[in-house]
Amino acid sequence: KTGTITEGKPALTEVVTAPGIDETELLRLVASAEQVSEHPLAEAIVTGARHRGLELSETSEFDSITGKGIRAIVDGREVLIGNRRLLADAGIDSADLGSEMDRLAEAGNTPMLVALDGEPGGVVAVADTVKPESAAAIASLRALGLTVAMITGDNARTAAAIARQVGVERVLAEVLPEHKALEVRRLQDEGGVVAMVGDGINDAPALAQADVGFAIGTGTDVAIESSDITLISGALDGVVTAITLSRSTMRNIRQNLFLAFIYNGAGIPIAAGVLYPFIGVQLSPMIAAAAMAASSLSVVTNASRLRRWHPRPIDATKVAKAAEPTVEVGPSLGAKPMTPMTIHTDLDIVEAEAAVRDGLAAHGFGVLTEIDIAATFKAKLDVDRTPLKILGACNPHLAHQALDVDPDAALVLPCNVVLETTTNGTTITAADPHDIITNPALKDLADDAANKLRAALHTIPATTGLNPT
Repeated sequence: KTGTITEGKPALTEVVTAPGIDETELLRLVASAEQVSEHPLAEAIVTGARHRGLELSETSEFDSITGKGIRAIVDGREVLIGNRRLLADAGIDSADLGSEMDRLAEAGNTPMLVALDGEPGGVVAVADTVKPESAAAIASLRALGLTVAMITGDNARTAAAIARQVGVERVLAEVLPEHKALEVRRLQDEGGVVAMVGDGINDAPALAQADVGFAIGTGTDVAIESSDITLISGALDGVVTAITLSRSTMRNIRQNLFLAFIYNGAGIPIAAGVLYPFIGVQLSPMIAAAAMAASSLSVVTNASRLRRWHPRPIDATKVAKAAEPTVEVGPSLGAKPMTPMTIHTDLDIVEAEAAVRDGLAAHGFGVLTEIDIAATFKAKLDVDRTPLKILGACNPHLAHQALDVDPDAALVLPCNVVLETTTNGTTITAADPHDIITNPALKDLADDAANKLRAALHTIPATTGLNPT
C-alpha cells in the first residue's frame, strides 16, 4: 500500500484556484471543512492553513464519502473536497481543472478537487515523502525473485510518480477502500501467492484475504489483528527480513527431515537383516540406539543454527533497473464504483438490526446470511472490537417479476447491509443495487430494487439521512 512506502506525514504543497476565487479564502474554507476529518491528508491541509495564519471556522454539517472525499457546510457555504468521482456525482464539471490536476499528480502530489456551492473552486495539493529505506527494500524483494505491486487510492499519475521513485513495476491505482480485498483476490486468481502490506482500518479485509498479511506496527489495531505478521518498526525492510528468515527456516526444516530419514532409512533395513544373507552384517541394538541419538542430536544441532541467523544485506545494485511502471486503474474486476446508501441512527446495534430486518422484510427482501464480525474476531483472535455485523439480503420477488422464473430459485439480487456501532449509535450502510445489476437490460429491475431498498432504510429512525443518493 502507498502509505507503507511513504513516511505518512503529508504536507500541503500548493493551492490552485479557479477564476474569480481567492486563494486564501479557498484554503480557509477547505481547512475548516477538513479539521473534522481524521484522514492524514486532512491533517496536512489544516496544518498548512494554520502555518499561514488562517482563522478556521466551525462546520455545521460534515459527511465523509468513502473513497471519494467529504462534503461540509462552512459559514453557510457547501464545500466538496475529493476526487473527480465526488464532483461528478454532484453534477459539477471539473474539466477546466484537469490540466492542473495532471500537472500536480505527475510531480508526485495528491491533488484534491474543491467545489464551492456547486461550482468548481480549485485544487489543493498534498505530497508525502518516500521512506528512505523503501527503494532499497523493494529492490531487495525483487532480488529475491518476487514481483512487487503497489495498490493505492491515488490517481494514476500520482501513483506512477511514487512507483518510479521506489522501483515498483506494477501499480493498481484509484482503488476504492472496499475494493482492496477484491484486487488481492484478483492477483491470487492470476496464480500468485500474495502477501499484502497494509496499515489502516480499510486494509484489514485485504490483509485477511492475502495468503500472508503484513501489518505495519504503527498502524491501526484492526489491521494488526487481521494480519499474520506485524512489522514493529514500520519499515519495509522488515518484509525482506521476514521472507529471508522464512526461507532459511524452511531450508533448515528440509535439512532436518533429510537427517532424520537418512538414519532411519539406512538403519532400519540393516537392523532387519537385509545385509546378513550377503555379508553377514547385522546391526547391534546398541548401535541402533546410538544412531537414534545421533539422529536427534544432528536435527537439534542443525535447528540451533537458526539462533545465530542474521539478515544478510542484499546487493540491490545487481538487480536490474525497474521498468516503467504499468498502471492499472480500478475499480477491480470490472465492477462499478460503489454508491453506498448510509444512515446513522441513535439505536444500538441490536435494535438497529431488528429495525433493518423489519424494513427489509416489509419491502420484499429476505436475509440469507449474516456475519458477526465482532464474534469472529473474538472466537478466532480473542480480540474485542467494535460490534460490526453484515447482513446478506436479496429480493427474489423482483427477480421473479423481471425474469419470469421461480422466485424461490432466482436469488439474483444480493445486497450487503453493514451495521457498525459508533460512539452515539449505529451506522447502517447498504450497497446500491445499480452496482450489482450492471446489465442494461435489467435497469428497470435495478431502479425498482434501489427504490425499495431506500424505502426499507427510510423506515429506520435516523439522525442523518441517506447519502449521497
